Amino acid sequence: MPETQYRYLGDRHTANSLKGAVCVAVRNPAGKCIRGRNGAMLVRFVENGQTTVVIGRLLRKLP
Repeated sequence: MPETQYRYLGDRHTANSLKGAVCVAVRNPAGKCIRGRNGAMLVRFVENGQTTVVIGRLLRKLP
């Protein structure tokens, strides 16, 4: 299954290094994205490999 890439828009509390950064969804063993009950999503940033939880509404899928 190909990795789905997203661009993280960030908000006013986001570090400048992460605004506009490309990330990929972390998937569970069944292949589904790991999402929280409040709409959060677990992602891994491509540039530095950092895994973090971000707000799903601030992610934009890349073609």
